[in-house]
Amino acid sequence: MGFLDIGAGEIILILVVALIIWGPGKIPEIARTMGRVMYNLKKATFDLTTVVTKEIDKEEKDSPPKSKESSGGKTKELSDTGEARMRLKDGQSKGT
Repeated sequence: MGFLDIGAGEIILILVVALIIWGPGKIPEIARTMGRVMYNLKKATFDLTTVVTKEIDKEEKDSPPKSKESSGGKTKELSDTGEARMRLKDGQSKGT
């Protein structure tokens, strides 16, 4: 397969049409401009990813870990439910 699921024949056809429309002198300038645009787009994407990753890491570092006591009774309820499930799996009765 070729570029963007385009075969070699289609790429050659596009290049021939571009050559006819813009001429041989303008094609290198267009390719250079497209290269700069792609470079700047990749650089901006990388910079944005880096900033977002740093902010997420900073936020995780700054936030204190959640304790069982700070979340109210929900942790206890979930713990009791989990213990009940464990007892049922072990073969103990539901009432014990």
